[in-house]
Amino acid sequence: MKTSVCFYFQVHQPYRIKPDYSFFDMGMNRSFVDDKTNCEIINKVANQCYLPTNNILLELIKKYPSQIKICFSLSGIVIEQMKTHAPEALDSFQKLAHTGCVEFLAETYYHSLSSIFSHEEFSNQVMEHKKIIQNTFGQIPTIFRNTELIYSDLIAQHVHELGLKGIMIDGIDRVLKWRSPNFLYSPAKYPELFLILKNYRLSDDLAFRYPVVLKNHNRLLLDKLKQLALKGSEVIGLFMDYETFGEHHWKESGIIDYLKNLIESIVQSSTLSLASPSDVINCYQSHGALSIPDAISWADTERDLSAWYGNPMQNSATELLYSLEKAVKATHNFDLIRSWKLLTSSDHSYYTCLKNYSDGAVHNYFSPFNSPHEAFVAYSNAINFIKYNLSPN
Repeated sequence: MKTSVCFYFQVHQPYRIKPDYSFFDMGMNRSFVDDKTNCEIINKVANQCYLPTNNILLELIKKYPSQIKICFSLSGIVIEQMKTHAPEALDSFQKLAHTGCVEFLAETYYHSLSSIFSHEEFSNQVMEHKKIIQNTFGQIPTIFRNTELIYSDLIAQHVHELGLKGIMIDGIDRVLKWRSPNFLYSPAKYPELFLILKNYRLSDDLAFRYPVVLKNHNRLLLDKLKQLALKGSEVIGLFMDYETFGEHHWKESGIIDYLKNLIESIVQSSTLSLASPSDVINCYQSHGALSIPDAISWADTERDLSAWYGNPMQNSATELLYSLEKAVKATHNFDLIRSWKLLTSSDHSYYTCLKNYSDGAVHNYFSPFNSPHEAFVAYSNAINFIKYNLSPN
């Protein structure tokens, strides 16, 4: 049997908060959502990444109709924004869905940290997300990926309760120890649930090190994949943000053509084949149990929760937000509940990270704010907008 290469692409854009959102806006009952910036960014990313890369995938599927297998996870709120501001981009994803060669995963609707802070909200968001995927793409997801691949034994329990069959996680050395990331595993308490692992070294070669490692060595990644196949690897997970192609690395860098050539080379290989997450859990057995009591993620050097919950600003804002959950939901006010849910997006806390060096540069790249402190002020004011609207007039 050929070694399966599992491409997973994450697609997400948050509803960003106005940088100058203040106490006075709160008093005037003005929305904290920065519609202008959100519209500009979704259109830019659609034109630079989603449309050209989707077109390449559609061409490959037309050429190799039974051999291309790719999976995506789109947050609920990026689907909303494409419907409103970039319908042609959403249409291109729907065309991919109609080929039968693309699998769509389940996740939290708002790309939230609810798996850590609210079991109830986590379940609600996953069910809400499954509904929009079914309505938009005609698929009922059976494989789950959490926000930024956040995972722990407790999250495995929650996912199992939701009836899902597999979870995408990062293949972190400190968790795997002597094990290889290139096999399936299962949570210790749920042997029927599959864990599909990211090979972070190869994934990050493409996602982060393309200009240095791969651009002038066209066959390097392919050769590494073939070497792993010869060593008996079963599933090699290449997981990354879809915006890698054309947005993080511009089209002019050649990265979209690189992806096309890589996929075509895998299809033509005698030792490799493309497979979706559902394919691999149907083809392979678990190679044992993994117990992960402390949450992991694919973010930053630490690969833990510190990208979102690690400094006093992040912690206080997140704790205040989730402390309002019961009161907000008790109002049965759709607009207020919706506003609260928008603020659960992990991006808002991510922008308030204070890390330095390479991780800090990545945080700053994604942030629409001039500094983490500016992000914190805007986020806190938006949360206090929720709190203000809970107060009796």
